[in-house]
Amino acid sequence: MSLRAFILLMLGLPLVVLGSVAALGQRIILPEWGRDYVLRFALEAPAGPLVLPGVAGPKDPSRPLVVIDAGHGGRDPGAVGTDEAGARFAEKDITLAIAKALRAELLKIGTIRVALTREDDRILALADRPEMARQLGADLFISIHADSAGDADGVGGASVYTLSNEASSEAAARFAARENNADRVNGLVVTGESAVVSTILVELAQQRTQDDAAIFASVVLREGAGVLPFVTQPKRSAALAVLRAPDVPSVLFESGFVTNDADRARLTTPEGRQAYAAVLARAIRIYFARRADEEG
Repeated sequence: MSLRAFILLMLGLPLVVLGSVAALGQRIILPEWGRDYVLRFALEAPAGPLVLPGVAGPKDPSRPLVVIDAGHGGRDPGAVGTDEAGARFAEKDITLAIAKALRAELLKIGTIRVALTREDDRILALADRPEMARQLGADLFISIHADSAGDADGVGGASVYTLSNEASSEAAARFAARENNADRVNGLVVTGESAVVSTILVELAQQRTQDDAAIFASVVLREGAGVLPFVTQPKRSAALAVLRAPDVPSVLFESGFVTNDADRARLTTPEGRQAYAAVLARAIRIYFARRADEEG
């Protein structure tokens, strides 16, 4: 077929179709603005500036600052456990209670400043949690969580996670996948992460930060030995989104399992939570004392 014939066919075909429809007495409905098939939706308003939490403790800005993150919150309950009486216990409430107990212990020391990412039952985007620590210039970021073993019996104990591109175990990989999907499940998918931050994460350019986090994790395990129960191989690593502050040493403290009777008894009582807070506060004090000696 010549080019000329092809062009004539393309121009003439619509006319033939329209003529055939008219001959049959049919009517063609053309799109009309405002009809049912026109979809309208509101664009999301641009996210406002991040609201930073208040800082408690000494007014001296040279004093070390710890940002404590109570995992989950709001419509995201996290892991949920049920006791023999049928009472339900949500991770979001447990983590907030431990975070507040830890803040109180740190303020007793008198030389450490403290901020909480949330002080009530609200939901926060995963990316906002470490970003608060970065913008506040924190010296340490601790995200507190509790886990669930589902129907598995006898699974309990605490653990400490640091950031790594490769998970330290299959269990760590599963945990990271679940925690990193918290935003997606609860409608808080956030995009547009800084390219600079992403590059730092991929290349692990801030190796000192990761080393410091690993040191702090070791101190927590040492101070908690004989006081708190830990899982087998409690020092773990995973690609956890909440630990992605490239310039702030960050750990995730997995306090225990809400599905374990013994763990749940500790996690849901003031006395039990005080034990967690005391261990973490002692580890924080030792960690900063060592850093001061190294820098001095």
